Amino acid sequence: PESLARVGALVESPAFYPYLSGLDNLRVVARYAGVPKERIEEVFDLVDLTDRARDKFSTYSSGMKQRLGVAAALLKDPELLILDEPTNGLDPAGMADMRGLIRSLGSGERTVLLSSHLLGEVEQICDRVGVISRGRLIAESTVEELRGRGSLLVGAKPLSRARDHAEQLLGVERVEVLDGTLRLDTDVAAAGRINRELVGAGVEVMELRPVERTLEEVFLEMTDQK
Repeated sequence: PESLARVGALVESPAFYPYLSGLDNLRVVARYAGVPKERIEEVFDLVDLTDRARDKFSTYSSGMKQRLGVAAALLKDPELLILDEPTNGLDPAGMADMRGLIRSLGSGERTVLLSSHLLGEVEQICDRVGVISRGRLIAESTVEELRGRGSLLVGAKPLSRARDHAEQLLGVERVEVLDGTLRLDTDVAAAGRINRELVGAGVEVMELRPVERTLEEVFLEMTDQK
């Protein structure tokens, strides 16, 4: 019980009394949680719902309902805030607002644990990521470490000469032809040197840009779901 007092959670869609205002709903939650009434005003301010606090929950948009759910989870001023699919059912604007709110909530001493199948969202919000497959944690690291070293995409003519020279520079195993372009397995910082080498070898470089693996690609590789 003592540890639960320091944990707040929102699991998918929050459930509140539709005929009560947001304020009265939080009064009910606060009473059960043993939280002083003064805290209610603070959490409304944290989730930017103060102006609609006295409106009925049934009149709230999906984004506002999610924000009220986060407010309820924050009532105990938890050290750990667990959010499960917090952008569920939101439109693009609501999702962007929720991402901003989550980042702000996790910017201080509080730890926010986000559970989501939207890996693009995880990539934008999280500092560290855990990958779960078949109920087991199979990896945990920063987003950058999980994605690994990036690569370079090179559009060049003639392609065969560009490939031969790139293989001499980097090795055959680090050069791949993909849809008429070269994909080089090398650090992005090497782009300038590679461009100079190719041009010096008589290759016309039309495109040269970094390519980073997405978290989704990494997840599919780790869980063998290609």
